[in-house]
Amino acid sequence: MRWVLAAAFAVAISFALAPAADAKGCIKGAIVGGVAGHMAGHGKLGAAAGCVVGHHEANKGDPNKANAQAPSDQK
Repeated sequence: MRWVLAAAFAVAISFALAPAADAKGCIKGAIVGGVAGHMAGHGKLGAAAGCVVGHHEANKGDPNKANAQAPSDQK
């Protein structure tokens, strides 16, 4: 019983000290990929692939924002 309590305490401490995960785009992609994968018979594989693609798309920069310049006041 003592070992179970010690292990549970160690897990709780490690979760408390772990850095927060940035799942930007992963949740949405995993849902879409999971549904598509489920239709093909590979739900877990589709969810994993959807998470990767969704995360990539969410971190991709907006090309119009990258080339935007401040308006000049020269006439």
